[in-house]
Amino acid sequence: MLTDSVVRDLAAFGPFFAVQTHSPGSLPCEPWQAMNELVEDPGVLMDRVAAVRSRLAAAGGRAPDGVEIRVAASVTHLGLVARLVSPALAVAVISGELLEIDDLASTRWQRVVGGAFPLSVPQPVDTDAGSHHATPEPTPGRLAYLLASRVLDGPVHDLVEATVPLSVSRQVLWGNVASAVNGAATMIATGRPAWANRSRMIASLLLDQPPLSDTSVGSAAGGFRRRSCCLIYRAAPNAAGAVCGDCVLSSDPPS
Repeated sequence: MLTDSVVRDLAAFGPFFAVQTHSPGSLPCEPWQAMNELVEDPGVLMDRVAAVRSRLAAAGGRAPDGVEIRVAASVTHLGLVARLVSPALAVAVISGELLEIDDLASTRWQRVVGGAFPLSVPQPVDTDAGSHHATPEPTPGRLAYLLASRVLDGPVHDLVEATVPLSVSRQVLWGNVASAVNGAATMIATGRPAWANRSRMIASLLLDQPPLSDTSVGSAAGGFRRRSCCLIYRAAPNAAGAVCGDCVLSSDPPS
């Protein structure tokens, strides 16, 4: 179960990890929306990309049409997948369980632009109620496999495919996912050093799972460098100095 204690632990890592919960099968009420609208209605994703494009342009002191759509689409995608991957990894690390985000139709969000948007997940049904048999906690390898099969192959894959038509390659998009995994593991390790080894182990094993296995060099356990670029540098006034620390274009050592 997603206990109050786990929810508090998630919030302590920062806004990209915080979640709220709702009853399974209930209908969303404004301002909440089902996240599957992002993959089923191209207009919803395009509206978000346009908003991100405007913010990137304003930050760089240019008009919105001075930022390529594919750049805004990649940055939008990175924010969306990081918002799902971060709490999913943290729950696996903290409790050895999985967050209920394998179905975008039952996952809810608010269309807030800038930073981490509010996220709500179904409270899992306690299928073991009344049972006296203890279930062994899954190994890190098992948790990485389950995260790959239920999160990466589900909602994250759907968000990748929804973004491809906006002229962003799958290599870049899956690189965004790998960057989100590594970033989440780093935040968990920094926030709770006692969980650092477990966090990096699960993240490293997850990065070895397809379709992430060819997206980076190194690992969350010992230096990380993605094999692609999220393209955000193309929206910056000083492009040469605007690449991220884990970018393939960075001259800094992998962190």
